[in-house]
Amino acid sequence: MRDLFTEIWESLRRNKLRTVLTGFAVSWGIFMLIVLLGAGNGLMNAFMTGSEDIATNTMQVGGGRTSKPYDGLKEGRRIRLDDRDVALTAGEAFSAHVDQVIATVSTSGTVNYGKQSVSGTIEGNFPARRQMEKIEVRYGRFINEKDIRDSRKVIVLPENQVEKLLGGGSRDTGARFATLSFSTDGRKKVDVQSFLGQYVRVGNISYRVVGITKSDRMSDDNLFYAPYTTVKTIYGKGKEIDDITFTFHGLDSEAANDAFEEQYRAMVNLRHRAAPDDRRALWIWNRFTQNLQMNKGRNILSTALWIIGLFTLLGGIVGVSNIMLITVKERTHEFGIRKAIGAGPWGIMKLILAESVTITAFFGYVGMLVGMIACQVLDKTVGQATTSVMDEEIAMLVNPTVGLDVAVGATIVLVVAGTLAGLFPARKAALVRPIEALRAE
Repeated sequence: MRDLFTEIWESLRRNKLRTVLTGFAVSWGIFMLIVLLGAGNGLMNAFMTGSEDIATNTMQVGGGRTSKPYDGLKEGRRIRLDDRDVALTAGEAFSAHVDQVIATVSTSGTVNYGKQSVSGTIEGNFPARRQMEKIEVRYGRFINEKDIRDSRKVIVLPENQVEKLLGGGSRDTGARFATLSFSTDGRKKVDVQSFLGQYVRVGNISYRVVGITKSDRMSDDNLFYAPYTTVKTIYGKGKEIDDITFTFHGLDSEAANDAFEEQYRAMVNLRHRAAPDDRRALWIWNRFTQNLQMNKGRNILSTALWIIGLFTLLGGIVGVSNIMLITVKERTHEFGIRKAIGAGPWGIMKLILAESVTITAFFGYVGMLVGMIACQVLDKTVGQATTSVMDEEIAMLVNPTVGLDVAVGATIVLVVAGTLAGLFPARKAALVRPIEALRAE
């Protein structure tokens, strides 16, 4: 083995420039592969940020319009969900899969505080909504069970709307004053947290602010949360509801989810005298299948990046193979002498294959190491940068690095690539006939 490495070293040392140029092509290929995979991971992580904690085992259901006549009724009829649909969802028919069921009712309204006002939707909800939707409460709390039980007049506002309510003007004398100051550039700065405990008015009803949520500044976040029982009682919703959200278990595949959705749609549709297969009469948003589709998209992107990187690496491997062919041609006379004194075909092939794998592995590992360093640099530079969209700071790349599995995969690729690069030249060297080789110049 030592003699083999000595021969490889001597062969590479005799052709330094050729070896370095060939190795550079291999290093560049594996470098691009690692950087592309790291950047792809960073892009997907940035896209997925904020959704990883949302419960994926949830479905949201709402009424639509019928798209076909059924049971003597015309198409285009509006389907309105009600309390009986909630009972049906939570009943024995779906108890094998359905866990927690909540309903939502809402109404539009204007929230007034002093001379300031903001318009939006007041949504009657349950405490479980916070976990299902990953609602981040920055200050205070969310709706709790006591709010539901006692139909309390409390409200949870988004941070950006609180800032608008604190934007200026006089304050109600009966309320605790919120803090208002000015920055050095003259713009008003507000202490949003101080708004907790303030009273706001919606129409003729006063609500106490018990929580402030993080705003979705990609849109004009104007969704205000209040107890379900309060909204339903005050605004006369009766038995009608806006939508139903429930968590589920035991549906671990796309096929199982599709089958459940069809069964659920058929039963709810029939209760409203709509065709069981009318997909427009009832809309269902399934976060599990949506998550599966996102994972498929992520896998497609990862596969595409692997293919691009491997084709880049292929250029370097072809270069190694060509250099090995040149090496075989230059050492034909030497191989003839080796065969004449008893060297077998495998002994000749071993020399070429070992040299090919050595060049590929060494320079490949150099490229991989530099690629991983480049990913760390990306993480410390671009990974820390954000862009402002609608006053929301959005990360461009999140953790654009590669893991141990990628390093192991790249190692296998290097070994296989080096073997393949030297296989044809090695076979050609092994087939050299001693008499012809000894005649070679």
